[in-house]
Amino acid sequence: MTLFDDLPPDAPQPPPEPRVRVRIEVAYDGRAFRGFAPQSGGLRTVAGVLGSAMARVLRLPGAPPLTCAGRTDAGVHARSQWVHADLPVGATVDLPGLQRRLLKLLAPEVVVRRADVAPPGWDARRSALSRTYRYSVLTTPVPDPMRAGFVWWRSGALDRRAMDLASDALIGEHDFTSFCRKQGDATLVRRVTAARWSEDGDGTFVFEVTANAFCQQMVRALVGALVEVGSGRRRAGEMLTVIRARDRALAGPLAPPDGLVLWAVCYPPDAGSPAAPGGERPVEPPRSPGQPST
Repeated sequence: MTLFDDLPPDAPQPPPEPRVRVRIEVAYDGRAFRGFAPQSGGLRTVAGVLGSAMARVLRLPGAPPLTCAGRTDAGVHARSQWVHADLPVGATVDLPGLQRRLLKLLAPEVVVRRADVAPPGWDARRSALSRTYRYSVLTTPVPDPMRAGFVWWRSGALDRRAMDLASDALIGEHDFTSFCRKQGDATLVRRVTAARWSEDGDGTFVFEVTANAFCQQMVRALVGALVEVGSGRRRAGEMLTVIRARDRALAGPLAPPDGLVLWAVCYPPDAGSPAAPGGERPVEPPRSPGQPST
């Protein structure tokens, strides 16, 4: 045997390096990404660029697997997306430094707002109690180039009262097959706890919806149907009928991704244990000095 021979198969293996779960809050401009989750074929995704930057900063052999709170689609933005990664202990010594270096590498397209050690048992996806999305529709006679990519511009008045009435049908637990892209045998039952419209006074209508989880393209399909109600193309009372039909063809066209933002994710006050009744709130650990705020 020489120094260059491989160790025999039954030789003792070194113990795996201990790992620490790190949680990261990110915001991003989704226009140039094919969604959050990694994809084959070299498509550019948020997880792809974030993981590659983390590997570079931490000198890891490869991008760490990232678990997110919500898998946003191509072109969709996020104000507060939560991610976790299990990293070698040595890589977690200077998390404020990691956050600063990721900002330099990725901002302003992807902004790492915070990085800290996760509480025991915390999981970016499974620990989340709810997600909130906002969708902005601009109804002015001409588009605003300063907001292009962040609103759906469609000229023409909308009846907010009718859209609010239609939104009331969404509240509660329903099978949202009519508003989701089917993915195998996965259940499309979701519990919506809030759905409302507001106006900014400049011709902008904002739809905000909160649910325990969302299925693929659900918010865009809901907005597409609700805008048809607001424009008088369908009645508010039809929304419940469409939900019960479980037929995607009845819901109408998708709204474009431009106006959609993952706005907030809520976790239990003690993220390592089940939430107490009424204890839902966004996780807001203290920010380190100089860290960007909301």
